Amino acid sequence: MPELDAVLQARLIQLERRQRHRQPISGQRFDGVYVKRDGKSLVSFSCNDYLGLAQHPEVTAAAHDALDRYGSGAGASRLVTGNHPLYERLESELAQLKGAEDACVFGSGYLANLGVISALVGPNDLILADKYIHACMLDGAKLSQATLKRFAHNNIEHCRRLLTKYRPTCENCLILTETVFSMDGDRAQLDQLSELAGDNDAWLMTDDAHGLAIVTSAPTDVMMGTLSKAAGSYGGYVAGTRQLVDFVKGTARSLIYSTALPPATIAASIAAIKVMQREPQRGERALALAKLFSSRLELRSAESAIVPVIVRDEKRALDLSAMLEANGYLVTAIRPPTVPESTSRLRFTFSMLHDETDVQSVADLLKEHLACEL
Repeated sequence: MPELDAVLQARLIQLERRQRHRQPISGQRFDGVYVKRDGKSLVSFSCNDYLGLAQHPEVTAAAHDALDRYGSGAGASRLVTGNHPLYERLESELAQLKGAEDACVFGSGYLANLGVISALVGPNDLILADKYIHACMLDGAKLSQATLKRFAHNNIEHCRRLLTKYRPTCENCLILTETVFSMDGDRAQLDQLSELAGDNDAWLMTDDAHGLAIVTSAPTDVMMGTLSKAAGSYGGYVAGTRQLVDFVKGTARSLIYSTALPPATIAASIAAIKVMQREPQRGERALALAKLFSSRLELRSAESAIVPVIVRDEKRALDLSAMLEANGYLVTAIRPPTVPESTSRLRFTFSMLHDETDVQSVADLLKEHLACEL
């Protein structure tokens, strides 16, 4: 066996022993909240299509039309020849949606965070980041080479102490948080963080990947988000002042050196934004269903469309996921390193397309199996 394969095989064995080996499982989504796996139809509570727009007829029709008019690919990066006319329309819609002067669309949310954070700050600067920020925010912070300090999750006083200690010796300071935290579903204390940033000559950047059209929040200095969840399409964006967007477009390496998104993807996002603006009840229903579920399980009331059921043990989380699948529900087990040690969980996400009966049934089924743990 080649040396590389031998090393990797040993690592795979270790991952298996720790219940952390992951493999993609094929499945076909249909009718909004259903997934077909191995010929079996499951009600999915693991998809981020919160507003049910990925298969909305207006969204798919817009994608079809753009495919016919512009072709399947952009052909190059945006700064070469890939900046097709649909980009400007989408960025205008996003700026309006976010209450910003301008916006810039990236190939994904991951690319947006990598590019924006590393463009805004550098080795002489300071980043203060909530302990639970998404991996792509953390990777962008590390890529920037700025001094990185983490404050305890949603702990304003800890963030204040770090500012007092480290801010005076750094040229610029960027505070990173999420509007809705992806694994816990709770919300950042944006009003207090904004005030803290203002008092300390710092900039506040928010990742709104899981909050768009579900919860409302005041504008911040740098507003990042995705188009792959509530918008049902693909891509990421940053919104803010015209100066911010102008600077990012010319300096963010993940934008400059990536091929532009296909026209059909951009068109789908434009159509999705129009639907979410016209029908705000979609987000309201997704949140209401999450609250119904958390109430049924006697958990803390849901703050977003995400509700975690923490079971701590990794094998227990996998076993419960398998039990739910055997009963017709798809709920993925989330394990370290995605979440901290001893916080393995079932992460439920709710779409406005879910049926209340299914929400109640899956909650009752889970409650039966966790009566001694909840």
